[in-house]
Amino acid sequence: MNDGNSMRAWAAVALLAGLLGGCSGSGEKKTVTIDGSSTVYPISQAVAEEFQNTHRNIYVTVGISGTGGGFKKFLVGETDINDASRPIKQSEIQKAQQQGIQFIELPVAYDGLTVVVNPKNDFVDYLTVEELRKIWAPDSKVRTWKDVRPEWPDREIKLYGPGTDSGTFDYFTEAVVGKAGQSRSDYQASEDDNVLVTGVSSDVDALGYFGFAYYVENKDKLKAVPIDGGQGPVAPSLETVKSGRYVPLSRPLFIYVSTAALKRPEVEQFVQFYLDECPQLAKEVGYIPLSDSIYELVRQRFQRRITGTMFQGREGAVDLEKLLRESMK
Repeated sequence: MNDGNSMRAWAAVALLAGLLGGCSGSGEKKTVTIDGSSTVYPISQAVAEEFQNTHRNIYVTVGISGTGGGFKKFLVGETDINDASRPIKQSEIQKAQQQGIQFIELPVAYDGLTVVVNPKNDFVDYLTVEELRKIWAPDSKVRTWKDVRPEWPDREIKLYGPGTDSGTFDYFTEAVVGKAGQSRSDYQASEDDNVLVTGVSSDVDALGYFGFAYYVENKDKLKAVPIDGGQGPVAPSLETVKSGRYVPLSRPLFIYVSTAALKRPEVEQFVQFYLDECPQLAKEVGYIPLSDSIYELVRQRFQRRITGTMFQGREGAVDLEKLLRESMK
């Protein structure tokens, strides 16, 4: 963030704003509930804090259950909005149909999954996708750095990564291993990216991965690893993610909005505010804004209440603008 505060500070600020609003005598307190991806959390929390500055009688709660954990709540009507770092799965669509839940899928920013090591690691200069697959595959025989490259130290690698309810886990395993959900299980897992940051930053032989914003927020404690997706090593940055050069670990991020929740004016107001303010706030918390033309299409998708998913099981590199235009024909 621009002011250097930790992402967790957003929660405290939002809570304070909500409490102050509740004491303002402005009438009945209304609530908008959000849960889901820890990757999207910083954007939603930033939007919530700004929104509550001018809407003191509306309290926005933002939780972190992981994309999959958030969908479990969203698809039984427990939350109004789900933060997601991957498109909705077919099994989740079926659950929505069974429960009579209709949703609007809204891309809000780009992210680049970031592979990180401890800053004291002085030998990992880059990793190829094949080396990442070798490390993270379910049948991986990699135990030491030497198992990855013979010239690297014969010391045990300590792995850190998202848990299985995380959209980041799904995306990484699909992009690197070749199938979503396929991964070795002997690693330190958490749906909270701050836990992973702490793990890697305190272990000289650690290797982990999570969303770009958490790396940006903790640059002094982490070292990003350039990834060779076939065109030479490329480090994650605002420029390489937006240009499409950072492959295969660039992805769109989403919010999913319940159409039933939109019948409440406070939810309608919040989502409209989210889409208006997201380009600036996403950048402030370390993510890559979509293009102006894509944001305009996203606003149209919301205003026209176009439900369902554009992806139909597709992940990875996509032409987001093309998908949006096709979905609105």
